[in-house]
Amino acid sequence: DILLRRGRLGHRRTARPKMLSLASSYTAFGFAPGAAAAVLPARRVMIAAASHPAMSATGTETLDFTGGALRNNKDLTDTDLTRMGRRARPNIDWSNLRARLEVEFGFKEEELKQYDDVSKADLLKGYEMMQLCRQFENACNQAYMQGHIRGFMHLDNGQEAIPALIADAIKPGDKAVSYYREHTHALAKGVSPDAIMAELWAKDGGTCRGTGGSMHIYDKETNFQGGWALVCEQLPYAAGAARSILLDRQLDPDGTKDDDRIAVVFVGEGGAQNGRMAECLNAAAKENLPLLFIVIDNGRAINTFTPDVAANNDVFEQGQHYGVPGIRVDGGSMEQTLKTGRAVVDYVRTKGPAIMQVHTYRFQGHSPADPEHERGRKDEKKWARAEADPIKLFEADEAASGLDLDGALKSVKAVVKQSLDFARESPPPPAELAKELEFPDAPSTDYNARPPPAGADAITRATTDPEALATCEAHVAELQSLAKRGEISIADAVNLAVLEEMLRDPTTVCHAEDLQAGSSYNIPKLTQQTFGKLRGADEIIDEGHFLGKAIGEGMNGYRPIVEMMNTNFAIYAMAEISSAGNTFATTGGQFQMPLTIVGAGGTAPNQALGAEHSQPFHAYIMGIPGLKIGAAASPDAAYGMTKSMIRDNGPCFLFLPVKMMKETKGHAAVGECMPINKCKLVHKASDDAVAGGRAVTVLTYLHGLKECQSVLPEIQAEGLDIDLIELRSLKPLDMETIRDSLARTHKVAILDESTNSGGVGATVSALIHEQCFDLLDAPVKRLCMDDAPVPYASSMEVAVVKRGSDVVKAVFDFMLKKI
Repeated sequence: DILLRRGRLGHRRTARPKMLSLASSYTAFGFAPGAAAAVLPARRVMIAAASHPAMSATGTETLDFTGGALRNNKDLTDTDLTRMGRRARPNIDWSNLRARLEVEFGFKEEELKQYDDVSKADLLKGYEMMQLCRQFENACNQAYMQGHIRGFMHLDNGQEAIPALIADAIKPGDKAVSYYREHTHALAKGVSPDAIMAELWAKDGGTCRGTGGSMHIYDKETNFQGGWALVCEQLPYAAGAARSILLDRQLDPDGTKDDDRIAVVFVGEGGAQNGRMAECLNAAAKENLPLLFIVIDNGRAINTFTPDVAANNDVFEQGQHYGVPGIRVDGGSMEQTLKTGRAVVDYVRTKGPAIMQVHTYRFQGHSPADPEHERGRKDEKKWARAEADPIKLFEADEAASGLDLDGALKSVKAVVKQSLDFARESPPPPAELAKELEFPDAPSTDYNARPPPAGADAITRATTDPEALATCEAHVAELQSLAKRGEISIADAVNLAVLEEMLRDPTTVCHAEDLQAGSSYNIPKLTQQTFGKLRGADEIIDEGHFLGKAIGEGMNGYRPIVEMMNTNFAIYAMAEISSAGNTFATTGGQFQMPLTIVGAGGTAPNQALGAEHSQPFHAYIMGIPGLKIGAAASPDAAYGMTKSMIRDNGPCFLFLPVKMMKETKGHAAVGECMPINKCKLVHKASDDAVAGGRAVTVLTYLHGLKECQSVLPEIQAEGLDIDLIELRSLKPLDMETIRDSLARTHKVAILDESTNSGGVGATVSALIHEQCFDLLDAPVKRLCMDDAPVPYASSMEVAVVKRGSDVVKAVFDFMLKKI
């Protein structure tokens, strides 16, 4: 059973209710203006309204799908509806929405008057957008069945009032971030229908040149920023986009004095149950971000009825804890959606974040492959198409009288036909494009030649407190002195690189936990004290959240640095790291991703940190495309590689040895960027050892470098020697340096700080066998961590983690031909 509000498509037995007072309107519809007033659950709204004497005498009729009989809604309870997988179409009219805007959003009566009417011209534009979306999606469905569109595709039929709102209230400069059901959102934002259709057809003329497909529509020109396929991952990206607007205003106050841009993010009512929603509401409230959350509430997951898995479906109330107002509107009414949306968008432009929950019915299944048989879904959708279609409802409404609806429909059909013709005629992308889009910058880029933005120094000085700037510059000078004297630690070398780059380029920003105090190793020290809270952001404890915000900033002209207190914590950000690596390619090269992630990690022998803090996260992310991965075990490498990665236009991850951050000290070449695609020959075996066949190439990284250096005298004491190569670039791998060494030694051991299965050493070993097999006199010897979790007790840990003594044994075994 489902409660039906009978309008022009049905009949109503009672007269339209009289206008209620503000208090009675709110009480009847589930929200109360006074602190003492009871707030009813939203799903009881219809029952409350029916029982209110001013609302109804006999109740709203309900259709029983099974028996086809009309029943009074007083015969049904919330439990009945939920058990049957049904829900009411909300019976909320403009007077109730107006009251909510007054009480929760703080609008005054005079301000609300401007939203009371929508002009005939705007109504026609809204109808035309709804029809464009409907006809476009119908064409997509047909093309999918014909095999022109492949993979996953998610259609939006039944939810067209939302794109009508976007086209009506969202400006070209506003940033829109959506999820995988985004075709209509892109259309409403102004993205070319031709380009969208061509993208779905995997053609070179598509928005992303055929690299993204249905779930990844992007268009830089119209500020449409996805199309993200992982449920609710888009939320922190939108928060980052909103932060970029505030950063623009901070760095260019004169040029943005009239700036009223906002960011809008789309999320389903199910996705809004994810923890990312709470994190982003907190961020939006804390920084007063110009961010609008549009919650598309169609009541279903793929088939599951949302109340079956969510205790509270009133997503619009989630912001109460953070002071973020919210409102729910019936998406079956385009006019009410436009009125409410205009008010809410104006609120976000002038005051701060807000939530707008739009109640809809999605006519099609989750995708064309959806069997549509769960919980009476076919019956529900049959009813929804007949009774809850926003297009049909508008066509039957008095507001549509006198409008040229037929002309609008004819016009959009011509647009859709043109998009199909364009997609059909557009050529497929060339095969070589895939490799071209791997990295925005070639791995061989010389970052020393990359200039700062125009006027950077003047912007930095104009937007930074002089006293704080002087303190920072004094600290930088002190660290530079330590670097020149060979006394700087790895941690301080990274802090020096970060501060130098933030001084050099005002678009550089930093995110970290405990940032104000310098985090665990002082990497972000003085960033917030010098550059303020926007450029130096102290974060809540969720790495995925603040890395996600950094992605949003990176897509909008900034160079975020994300410090992971410990790189193992980045496990919480695996989805975001994956998307960062994919973004440049998935967007067809439209959006670069200048993102630097840096942190201490790895597994030193006898480090006594236990399994969770000793995971080889660097190995976990080796398979992520588009990501440059480095490891630095010395101050000079840490400093020079950090600077280069910050200047790179793609995502980079620099791993540092957790047990060497403060104790290892040395020189750093001040002001110089270091290659991030090269190994380092740290020690070269003597010519005598090479000539006598007594030399072995040893490859290692992180703590392994210290381990190998510590046993080098022991190896040399036996008349043996090694080419010791530090793998500073884990991806891409510098096979040239490795091959040059193997041409001398013909034997190689890898001291690997990752596991036997799926480790870095496994990848390196495979590449050596594939590319340098002709140079080998023996198989590659991997000295890697055991697959068992790393124990805390040293007596057990020695059986899992390899060390210098294992290198000595491997070298001797090579000489004894045991390998």
